[in-house]
Amino acid sequence: MNLETKNSKATEIKLFSLKSIQMRTFHMTWFAFFLAFFGWFGIAPLMAIVREDLILTQAQIGNTIIASVAITVLVRMLIGPLCDRIGPRRVYTWLLLFGSLPVMGIGLSNNYTTFLIFRLAIGAIGASFVITQHHTSMMFAPNCIGTANATTAGWGNMGGGVTQMVMPLIFTAFILMGADKFLGWRLAMIVPGFALFLTGIVYYYITKDTPSGNYSEIKRDEGKEESQSTGFSTYIQVIKDYRVWALFVIYAACFGVELTINNIAALYYIDNFHLSLGSAGLIAGLFGTMNIFARSVGGFFSDYSAKNYGLRGRVIFLFIVLLGEGVMLMVFSQMQVLIYAVGSMILFSLFVQMSEGATFGIVPFINKKALGTVAGIVGAGGNAGAVAAGFLFRSENISTSQAFLFLSVMVMVASFATLLIRFSPATQAAEKEAIEAALTERRLKEQTGNISS
Repeated sequence: MNLETKNSKATEIKLFSLKSIQMRTFHMTWFAFFLAFFGWFGIAPLMAIVREDLILTQAQIGNTIIASVAITVLVRMLIGPLCDRIGPRRVYTWLLLFGSLPVMGIGLSNNYTTFLIFRLAIGAIGASFVITQHHTSMMFAPNCIGTANATTAGWGNMGGGVTQMVMPLIFTAFILMGADKFLGWRLAMIVPGFALFLTGIVYYYITKDTPSGNYSEIKRDEGKEESQSTGFSTYIQVIKDYRVWALFVIYAACFGVELTINNIAALYYIDNFHLSLGSAGLIAGLFGTMNIFARSVGGFFSDYSAKNYGLRGRVIFLFIVLLGEGVMLMVFSQMQVLIYAVGSMILFSLFVQMSEGATFGIVPFINKKALGTVAGIVGAGGNAGAVAAGFLFRSENISTSQAFLFLSVMVMVASFATLLIRFSPATQAAEKEAIEAALTERRLKEQTGNISS
């Protein structure tokens, strides 16, 4: 029996296969999230031009940065329960379709106020992360769920780095076609918006809610249990779980920091090292492109730790990498020579993204009946962290380097929130058994494949 084409969750990740619904969903989730991230931060590497065009102050730029991540806090918390209720497939489709509109429309801004409103509206597509994690968690077994979640999220987050490199090139292409620089940034934003709209349509037809089928189609008892809407009592149960809020703080300290760097990095290199728009974009893009492997590494070692030390192993690994993130951010904040700044930024990026992967290696085990709700609240923590950090960078009384230093201390303090994440002996025993069952299932499938070949 092919375990990846039946009603079971996949026990392995076959990157180069599109035969199973699990792997088709895997690739569509990360690609959709990649484009959402690309559109979300598409304007960031062009902010030097926008600042000149709309005559923005440092405080106003800080406000737009806060706006771009603030709305996502609310949308993530709402979209998690919505995934539990109607399924991730339809939720993702509508988010991509509607989210593409402000991305394309931001070019209509003619002053600070309208630009701020569009930045606020664009932030809603950041909720795509919650759907990505929910959808992947529905498709993969406990032995590889951390790696699957981390890889789809990491490759999606990579859009934040790629946009730093690509948007200046798209901008330059419009300049070469005859547009002036103030028209060029407006036209450039149409490209990611149009790509988001098309992806929303494709997502609807290529994916399913679960390996068993879509929520609206499932008739068997297993499917009914899997697709039932989350009740209000379950939602309250999640709200009261202190572990959810510990993970909220932890994710604020890793993903919140990543969002902040995506927004500020290009301007930081332009202002502090006097680089050109293109050069600053390329260097800033290195931070995000580390997601091609760094977040997956975090998820992989979370799974590895679970195989050897159970759920507690996942927690200990998260503490180590989050503390390492704070230390490396402190080092980066003190670098005054470009090559050292870039090198320390890359190491800092590695720890940031491993922390993110390790966080969502734990999330699926907090409350399986309300996976979307838990993912939504924890995911919102990332944006809440970015909002809090945004106030540091909007202040005209401290330098950007000083803001990075203060932020590093906050991250190190937040790492101790991992001490609050505990699981009952019964839960740990059950998850250990589930991992062993998944590994056994995988070995049987491999043996069957060897015999048949």
